[in-house]
Amino acid sequence: MPKRAKKYDKSLIESLKDPKEAAAYLNEHLEDDSKDSEELFLLALRDVAKAHGFGDLAKDADLGRESLYKALSADGNPKISTLRSLLKAMGLRLAIELGGKQAS
Repeated sequence: MPKRAKKYDKSLIESLKDPKEAAAYLNEHLEDDSKDSEELFLLALRDVAKAHGFGDLAKDADLGRESLYKALSADGNPKISTLRSLLKAMGLRLAIELGGKQAS
């Protein structure tokens, strides 16, 4: 990895320790509606998990470390309960908001 990419990765991980930054980062990835959006969201969640430290986060979320890696992999398919536990351990939560199209 080029030196610039390493600096960016380190800077990103450092910023994602802040819950407000992590929430904005994850929400941005949730709003992506490309065909790879689910995979990209899981990778973004993995970045936030990396910022918190996988070992500590797995313990706080009451998940096995290997289960956490698998859930956040590009091929992961975590349950909502896993996401809730993981987000809670990060100081975050799931929420639903009104979208652009509202019922009359």
